[in-house]
Amino acid sequence: QVKLVESGGGSVQAGGSLRLSCAASPNTYSKNCMGWFRQAPGKGREGVAAIYTDDGSPYYADSVKGRFTIARDNAKNTVYLQMNSLKPEDTAMYYCATQTIAGPCPFIVVISAATMELDVWGQGTQVTVSS
Repeated sequence: QVKLVESGGGSVQAGGSLRLSCAASPNTYSKNCMGWFRQAPGKGREGVAAIYTDDGSPYYADSVKGRFTIARDNAKNTVYLQMNSLKPEDTAMYYCATQTIAGPCPFIVVISAATMELDVWGQGTQVTVSS
């Protein structure tokens, strides 16, 4: 069973930073697409960022480009989302996502970071940005 362990959410003022972490088992992590999507209250799911753990290729939604950075640590089987210059509209539940069958990021993820299209999700971590 694929399991993702998320951490790092919290509350911060606008302009601040947070870093989210998503750890996976070695079999899940290796040569796989992993990433984050978010969902704010009353809104739909929005892809945020993804990364192919094999070569580190990152993919970002336009709304976070230049502010968020996705990275991976192969020794820890962990993907990170560094969020800088946070805005109140970034407030949401953030979910880590990956694929049951490991492989490169699907085309929809490559072009739009639509990580909610991946089939395995974590439990979510709350990010709250106050103005």
